[in-house]
Amino acid sequence: MKFFVDTADVAAIRELNELGMVDGVTTNPSLILKSGRDIIEVTKEICDIVSGPVSAEVVAANADDMIREGKHLAKIAPNITVKVPLTWDGLKACKVLSGEGHMVNVTLCFSAAQALLAAKAGATFISPFIGRLDDINLDGMQLIEDIRTIYDNYSFETEILAASIRSVNHITDAARVGADVITAPPAVIKGMVNHVLTDKGLAQFDADWAKTGQKIG
Repeated sequence: MKFFVDTADVAAIRELNELGMVDGVTTNPSLILKSGRDIIEVTKEICDIVSGPVSAEVVAANADDMIREGKHLAKIAPNITVKVPLTWDGLKACKVLSGEGHMVNVTLCFSAAQALLAAKAGATFISPFIGRLDDINLDGMQLIEDIRTIYDNYSFETEILAASIRSVNHITDAARVGADVITAPPAVIKGMVNHVLTDKGLAQFDADWAKTGQKIG
């Protein structure tokens, strides 16, 4: 499974990348706002750090403008993935941009039918939003399972990028049902290391070692 980091925080990306935990990055207008930086400037810096796909999102509503913005964003670096919404215009933009050789991430997916359309439009990635479905008492993980089945049935090459990840359990479950990629905030990825029994065991080891009165090195 590939790990993408869902942030425009360059310091957080750099830290995780140094550990080999970053296969790509996803950004969106909300994350750019949170960064407080110019979209082109911060996206270029991220692309310089990460060798994998870096999603940069268009903000236009109609296909022609999405295509224009997508081409502009794609000039930032070779590893840019143009992010478009799962609307009819977004699918039109996906078809054109992917046809010209650009990676495209179709975002805000909430149904298997939408995911099927995105794959047929040539999407590199489809981003189903797990957490937002859970928020309205629908099963976000079931959507990942459904998309996996459909894509496998017809050998679609579009990668399932599980998004709106809220917890470590979301990551584990997405891996279990076969998502190709997860994108999560840095805190959630770092939280994967935590376990109460690890902490308890380490505390016992430390206490016992202190009693030996020994040193290493």
